[in-house]
Amino acid sequence: MQPTQAEIAAYLAEDIGSGDLTANIIPEQTTASATVVSRETTIICGQAWFNAVFLQLNPDLQIEWLCQEGEQVAAGSVICRLNGSARSLLTGERTALNLLQSLSATANLASRYAQAVAGTGCKILDTRKTIPGLRLAQKYAVKCGGCFNHRIGLFDAILIKENHIIAAGSIAQAVKLARQSNSQVMVEIEVENLDEFQQALAAKPDRIMLDNFSLADMVSAVQQNQAGVELEASGNITLETIRSVAETGVDYISIGALTKNLQAVDLSMRIDLQICN
Repeated sequence: MQPTQAEIAAYLAEDIGSGDLTANIIPEQTTASATVVSRETTIICGQAWFNAVFLQLNPDLQIEWLCQEGEQVAAGSVICRLNGSARSLLTGERTALNLLQSLSATANLASRYAQAVAGTGCKILDTRKTIPGLRLAQKYAVKCGGCFNHRIGLFDAILIKENHIIAAGSIAQAVKLARQSNSQVMVEIEVENLDEFQQALAAKPDRIMLDNFSLADMVSAVQQNQAGVELEASGNITLETIRSVAETGVDYISIGALTKNLQAVDLSMRIDLQICN
């Protein structure tokens, strides 16, 4: 996946505004090299965004990656080298690192969740709980880390929740209206107990979300699901509890934390060498 020029321009405009007053103290002709180091073991994700920031500032900058996209690197690893205009390196540093740190954090966390359910056949999904302006980038990072995407937004699938059911009048009516509204997209309905689950099964959606079900009720739902409707577990599921949820036999587990509970990866950029002045 590649970011758009407009996205990168918006990220840069937020930081630069009318101009980088500090970088402008460096003579315009000064060139330099720089290295980016990961201070922790992590998956690296977001190289295209990092590159796009610097290349939009100065297409003559040279960028050399010492790791592959999606590769895990050890703490202390040099992951990237850059050469070119010192001003451009200084101006783009924070925006480029912010993007790389955030997307690497998303991929790294996704990898941990994917590993936690390895061998169960259950797939981990992201949600719409993303950082504004970074949804597609974060959903890319989730896949880079070994998990899967739920719907991208409100436009590519129907997910019927409690308030939709209340407004429609019933679970059955909500699913019926969803099918009438758009027969080309997935229809999923969220239920909160086994009674609602039975109503949802009768309505024949494509997928049923089991919201905050106990493990025992998840097992019961799986056993009752003779029609083979896809089942998705959701709600207060952590790295510590996710394997036991996956082992109930549900098809999917959706985790909002993949994209909203981020601790940015610790990366730093240091200008190493002034080539000429």
